[in-house]
Amino acid sequence: MTTKRTDITPDRSETVFEEFKPPYNKMQAAVEANRCLYCEDAPCIKACPTSIDIPTFIRKIATDNVKGSAKTIFESNVLGMSCARVCPVEVLCVGDCVFNEMDQPPIQIGKLQRYSTDVAYEKEWTYFEAGEDTGKNVGIVGAGPAALATAHELRRLGHAVTLYEKREVIGGLNTTGIAPYKMKADASVDEVNWILSIGGIEVKTGFEVGKDATLEELDAKHDALVLAFGLGPDSSLSAVGEDLEGVYGAVEYIELFKVGQVDVSGVKNAVVVGGGNTALDAVRELRGLGVESVTLAYRGREPGMSGYAHEWKAGKVEGVRAAFGTQPIAFEGAGKVEGIKCVRLDEKKKTIEGSEHVLPADLVLLAIGQGKLGELAASLPGVVVEKGCVQVDAGGATGRPGVYAAGDAANGGTEVVYAAAEGKKAAHAIDAYFKGQA
Repeated sequence: MTTKRTDITPDRSETVFEEFKPPYNKMQAAVEANRCLYCEDAPCIKACPTSIDIPTFIRKIATDNVKGSAKTIFESNVLGMSCARVCPVEVLCVGDCVFNEMDQPPIQIGKLQRYSTDVAYEKEWTYFEAGEDTGKNVGIVGAGPAALATAHELRRLGHAVTLYEKREVIGGLNTTGIAPYKMKADASVDEVNWILSIGGIEVKTGFEVGKDATLEELDAKHDALVLAFGLGPDSSLSAVGEDLEGVYGAVEYIELFKVGQVDVSGVKNAVVVGGGNTALDAVRELRGLGVESVTLAYRGREPGMSGYAHEWKAGKVEGVRAAFGTQPIAFEGAGKVEGIKCVRLDEKKKTIEGSEHVLPADLVLLAIGQGKLGELAASLPGVVVEKGCVQVDAGGATGRPGVYAAGDAANGGTEVVYAAAEGKKAAHAIDAYFKGQA
């Protein structure tokens, strides 16, 4: 399979990163696979949002049937290659491995999944063909993981698909937002091309809803419509000085060096505001780019961080500092940020009197969440939006017949594996709708 990378530059800042979890070679994969107990009632399967038959794919590695192993993975999760790299396996499948209850190291399921799927890509194995043409066509707003999973499954069912993406690159946050020590943008592009190789998926990039067409127009054009437009821009603190040069939204900045270049040669002190997984990725990425002093400023205490503990542990090992109980209230500088005025908060997050201080900072990333785009869909009669999220049933259906939603647009923002699961469910719900079964 020949991949095409014309939509991203090879000269990207992210290329300086080395992988945090190096891949297994054939011997390492075989040794690890043979440790597995192949549990009949495997808790790891239940912990996987896409319900991959984990014992089966691992057994096939142990018997040197790597092609069959990868097929087992892809049958459940067509995004199995990226999920092998980016899934928080420590709190999903690996976290539920029975070996954890036996005081033994758990099976490294993510690394085994990566081994199989990487070999499949290297060998150019393909497993799926488009189904017989049904005459139905589906429009999908977005081209990230949920959209791609939905599109691929719809093609297997024989329905035509058109993806509408506002960016010039596709793949969503897999391309523009995943930490490069987990997966680089070119690997995401490889996956996109592998998924699109099934044929029959039209992609329209540079297409903006509201500018190039309304949702009502897209709904009228297609037999079904899927809202998979992800999340919006980085949230703002609305603090004085936030418009100074050097203050960015974390997701915005990560995209800059994922698909382009950033210059951090003059940065002495960087501060990332937040305590979630985006913040933890950002601090580690800044250290990897060579910024000497990186501080995580979080208004709560360490135990209250929403980011994964294993990611923060890695950040500390890499030299990231922390300022817990710290709330930014203004940004200082003459044209360019030079510091953040902060106050300290007690354990109830109340301001401590007389605690004002300034954190030196010539680069600030705000990782305090992203806006939700659900209101884009509020114009469609029958579509319900609550707290920025499109409300759906278990199959992704909205209250408007023929309109579905999947991924961050509906769930408010979570891991890639959930987008893959929701996209597949939506595709089957749409198929049932076309057959009059919904």
